[in-house]
Amino acid sequence: MPTSLLSLLGDLVSVNQRLTRLAARATGSSESPAVWRTLSVLNSGGPMRLGELAELSRVAQPTATKLVSNLTERGWINRLADPDDARASQIAVTTAGADALIAWRDELAGAMLPLFADLDTDDVAVLRRAVEIIGQRADAAADLAPGAPVTAPPEGQS
Repeated sequence: MPTSLLSLLGDLVSVNQRLTRLAARATGSSESPAVWRTLSVLNSGGPMRLGELAELSRVAQPTATKLVSNLTERGWINRLADPDDARASQIAVTTAGADALIAWRDELAGAMLPLFADLDTDDVAVLRRAVEIIGQRADAAADLAPGAPVTAPPEGQS
């Protein structure tokens, strides 16, 4: 991988983290980022067991257990029977949880709108294309096992 691409990807991850923190701070919300990350993981990944949810949300399993309990009380997630193991359950986002996630993302976007409102149509098109590329690459890598090397998607999927 060319050093310039390596550097660009490092900058992209870093600036994304900065933008996310800035947006969250601008909303004034005191909600834990782990709540939104957990809902997002369930919303995009579908029902899953607690261990997988903890791993994908990047929290310890006891933290995931507490999050699941709190989010269940709020009606944002629920437990379902695991179709592969009657002794286990899966966790799924509810319609109310998906709606809360959409509202949170809209709130974040609204908080950031003043920073980007002056972009011209070409810059907006560049951002739109960047989102498409990053989304496609992230989707292609989403099913990788932990620690598995990330590879380029097959030809024609970029």
